[in-house]
Amino acid sequence: MASGPPLLALVGPTASGKTEAGIALVRSLDAEVCSVDSMLVYRGMDIGTAKPTAAQRSLATHHLIDLAEPSERFTVARFQRLAREAIDDVRLRGAAPLLVGGSGLYFRAVVDELVFPPEDSELRAELQQEAATAGVRTLYHRLELLDPTAAAKIEPANMRRVVRALEVPALTGSLFSEFAAAWQHHDPGRVRAAGVRMPSEVLGRRIAVRVSAMFAAGWLTEVRGLVERGFGAWLTSTQAIGYSELARHLEGRLSLEEAWEATVRRTRNLARRQTAWFRRDPRVRWFDAGEGGALEVLGDIETYLGDP
Repeated sequence: MASGPPLLALVGPTASGKTEAGIALVRSLDAEVCSVDSMLVYRGMDIGTAKPTAAQRSLATHHLIDLAEPSERFTVARFQRLAREAIDDVRLRGAAPLLVGGSGLYFRAVVDELVFPPEDSELRAELQQEAATAGVRTLYHRLELLDPTAAAKIEPANMRRVVRALEVPALTGSLFSEFAAAWQHHDPGRVRAAGVRMPSEVLGRRIAVRVSAMFAAGWLTEVRGLVERGFGAWLTSTQAIGYSELARHLEGRLSLEEAWEATVRRTRNLARRQTAWFRRDPRVRWFDAGEGGALEVLGDIETYLGDP
């Protein structure tokens, strides 16, 4: 990503109205939207991810949407590369990139100089097999000797993280904790970010209303088509909230009401995690909204982001 003025960003929890507000901002800011959402990258997963509709995309240019098939394993490192290419292209056209989304990891991958270590599926499989045979605590003890800083931040029983912390030095020669140290630095000159914040009970109601609207819009039909294509075996896209619940409903393991309740519950939990993530970033200036979401405070957000 070429150097330039600070990136503009509109962030916050799911269902807070960022999509609509982002579209409203592009004209006054002479901007194009660059999505920072980990699930909007998948083609064909539209309704349940609250992907901007064709009508909405006709009102504002959107980037970093529909980048991969749901069957692909899509990584944050790949997103980082594509995002920086998109940002450079937007700037070459004389427009301002406006990051919009709630995925804190993807946001940090774009605005900060984070390096994501490589992966090796064969090495990982070997470590996983060793954990299954000798026990994950055996691997954890090895990690304590190799990288005590990383070990102190990982639960001994968390096999996935223990394996990853051993995989990285085997591949790179650098300790896992050395990569993690970069996460503690927030470059204040890289981004001007507005965050949408609202009371949890208000956001909870908005989430329930939106999930109901998704069900009414044909979400179950969308999931049925994905299941017929092999959705259950896909790695990263199956993490999308609601898709696994509706897939289980189609298998007869959940009633539709249970799928709705589980989706609302998981989405509310996601919203709490997203808010907590962005609160840790000192560069985010918060704007308090009510039932109307981000559009209620659009004028204040526009003034802040447009301030030279």
